[in-house]
Amino acid sequence: MKILKKILLSLLIAASIGAVSTSVLAETDAGRVTYAPAEAIDIVTGKIKVALDAVTSGTEGEQVAELIKDASDASKEINANDKVDIARSKANNILKLARKHAKEAALQEAEQELRNALKAFNDLKSLI
Repeated sequence: MKILKKILLSLLIAASIGAVSTSVLAETDAGRVTYAPAEAIDIVTGKIKVALDAVTSGTEGEQVAELIKDASDASKEINANDKVDIARSKANNILKLARKHAKEAALQEAEQELRNALKAFNDLKSLI
């Protein structure tokens, strides 16, 4: 009888936790747009391409740094699983390095880092 009580109590606790789980009740905020991981990756790669175009057209370093920051901020929307998040973090570090080079007006190095970041973000799609 003691074992039966323990089993029933455990089942009751598990059911009550599952009933009010925050992941079950999770919703997006009103007015906030959420993207599928592949769509978010496309947005980030588009912003990186804009920054690359700015570098090749001879835009100043500070303006390129702002474009890179936009891409870096957009990368926060990529949310799939732990593997993708780790790879996204590494790719984001490449963007940070590119932004640093752009602020220092070393646009050739920034361009190379942007190309590396573009490849890294495109590789994320295989992890989804």
